[in-house]
Amino acid sequence: MKKVLVFFGVLALLIGATNQEAKAQIIDGAYKRTDLNNRKPTPLPFVREADVMWRKKVWRIIDLREKMNQPLYFPTKEIEGRYNLVNLLLEGIKNGKLTAYDAKNDDEFKIPMTFEQVKESFGATTRTRKVRNVDTGELENKVVSGEIRSEEVKQFMVKEEWYFDKQSSTMNVRIIGICPIQEFFRDEDVNQEAVQRRQVFWIYFPEARDILANNEVFNPQNTARNASYDDIFLKRKFNSYIVKEENIYNNRDISQYLSGKDAMLESKRIENSIFDYEQNLWEY
Repeated sequence: MKKVLVFFGVLALLIGATNQEAKAQIIDGAYKRTDLNNRKPTPLPFVREADVMWRKKVWRIIDLREKMNQPLYFPTKEIEGRYNLVNLLLEGIKNGKLTAYDAKNDDEFKIPMTFEQVKESFGATTRTRKVRNVDTGELENKVVSGEIRSEEVKQFMVKEEWYFDKQSSTMNVRIIGICPIQEFFRDEDVNQEAVQRRQVFWIYFPEARDILANNEVFNPQNTARNASYDDIFLKRKFNSYIVKEENIYNNRDISQYLSGKDAMLESKRIENSIFDYEQNLWEY
C-alpha cells in the first residue's frame, strides 16, 4: 500500500512539474522555431583582382511604396519578432552590432556615427513646432519630443558594384552599402505641400549580413518558408531604378543633367549597358 502511495505521489509531482514547464514556455504557434536563429549569411565566392576584367559602380533607389518592395517597409512595429528593414538597422546600431556612417558629405564610410547622432540626422530632437488647433483653427506653439519616425523612411539607396569575372565568365554584383532616405516636411510648411528628402546614414552592407540573415521577411504565400533580408538582397527580390553611375564628373547624379522622362530613359540605358556588356562577349 505504501509503495502505491509513493508511486502516485511521484507521478503527481512529475505531472505538476510538466504543467509548470508548459506554462513557462509559451509557444505562439504549433511548434518552436529555432531555424531562424541558426541562419548564417550565404558565403560569397572569393574574387581575385586579376580575374576582374570590367567593373562599374552604380547607385539605385528602392522605393518602398512599390508593391514588390513592401515587405521591406512592413511591419512598421515589431510583430512576432519581425522588424522592417529600417528598424532592424536602427536596432543594430543601438545595440552596437552595426556601425552607421555619415551620409551628408559622401558615401565612402569615412565618418562613424553614434546612435545619438543618428537620431539627430533623423530630426529626432526636442523642438517647438507650429501646430493648427483643431477646435479654433489657429496656429499654436507645441513642444514636440524627439522620436525617430522610422515610418518616414520611404526609400533606400543601394550602392553596388557590377563586375565581370573572367575565371567563371559571369557578370556578378556585390552590394557595398545601404542608406535609408527619409521623407519629411519642414516645420514652417504647415500645410505639408513640399516634401523634403534626406539621406540619414550609410551602413556597410557586408557588416550587416549577419543581422539581415537572422531576421525574416514575411512570405504571403507560405509563412513556413519566410525568407531573410539577406536572401532578399542576394536573390535581387526587389524593384529599383538607377540614379547614378560612377563617372568622370564627380559621380554626378542623373538628376543633375536630365529630368523627367529623359532621366528615366538614362537610368534604363545604364542598366542595359551592364547586361549588354556580358552578352556582347559571347558569339552564337
